[in-house]
Amino acid sequence: MWKPRGLVVAVLASALLALVVPSTSAEPARAGEVVSTLEPTVRGEPVWGRTLSTSGGAWEPARVTKTYRWLRDGQAISGATASTYRLGTRDLGHRLSVRVTATEAEGNTATATSPERARVVRAALVNRERPQVAGTPRYGRVLAARVGRWWPQPERFTYRWFRGPDPIANARSARYALAPADVGRRISVQVTGSSTGRRTTAARSPSVLAKHVVDVRRSVTYSVRTDGRITADLTEFKRLVQETYEDPRGWRASGVSFRRVSSGGSFTVVLAEASRLPSYDSICSTTWSCRAGRFVVINQTRWLHASPAWNKARRSLRDYRHMVVNHETGHWLGNGHASCPRAGALAPVMMQQSKGTQGCTFNPWPTAAELR
Repeated sequence: MWKPRGLVVAVLASALLALVVPSTSAEPARAGEVVSTLEPTVRGEPVWGRTLSTSGGAWEPARVTKTYRWLRDGQAISGATASTYRLGTRDLGHRLSVRVTATEAEGNTATATSPERARVVRAALVNRERPQVAGTPRYGRVLAARVGRWWPQPERFTYRWFRGPDPIANARSARYALAPADVGRRISVQVTGSSTGRRTTAARSPSVLAKHVVDVRRSVTYSVRTDGRITADLTEFKRLVQETYEDPRGWRASGVSFRRVSSGGSFTVVLAEASRLPSYDSICSTTWSCRAGRFVVINQTRWLHASPAWNKARRSLRDYRHMVVNHETGHWLGNGHASCPRAGALAPVMMQQSKGTQGCTFNPWPTAAELR
């Protein structure tokens, strides 16, 4: 269909003009008016110790003087009036923004506030080399925690010692004295570093195997039997005797290991009815336990009830059982009776503590002098 040439030219000219001349979403500033054409932004990570900065935004007219006020959760932060702001402890968990005020030459002003950043979080604290356990891992020795290498260096360290996977009660210092329960178990230490504004970080050392005071120097075997009418629990008796022999405070500390066999062995531990004791040797009585030849004879009455002197001192039945097994086995090992070295000292285990201690302190284990 025919159209006038002049009309076509006019339509095309109008379309080209629309492409060349951009549209604006905001009206230009009137004379003396300050307008924010691009809102301020905050640059930098919201992490403790980092420094934030602001672009200041864009303004019309372009030649303006800018001043700044940093905001914490929308509230002005005292003294924070520079274009940068270093994040501190008070900022943790809060959102930061900045309010920019622009002033033109005639003194007219306008303000614009940036969007809030994410909440400020603690900075990293990195363990670069694991802690270590220092010292000889034998019962009676003291281990020490070596903290390893950290970045940056923590302001404070705390400690927690572990026996296998389990924390050891009250073991929270940099040093740890090995206990009887530790022998045969793996011991480690957890070191926790902390600093103002940084994440608390824990690191665990490799474990070490806790051993007896000395390695085995002599191995002996023993069997268990009963004599007479027995009312005590024999299974429990066997278990408790072996516990005494394995305990690092006992004769094992002199290098002697004890292994129970079904019969025979180097010696025999007998749980005997009291009336049966004199049948082993004329020195044995119905009142106490004794050792006769290859027999370590435990008086059932004493096993079940301890002795009057022991009970008067309010010592435990379990400790009495340790003592009587150690005492009579000590005779089998070749040790004679001992006396109290001085008032208040630990009684030697070879002292007849069932009868009293002559001023010494009741003690179920061999003393250091007896273990030499």
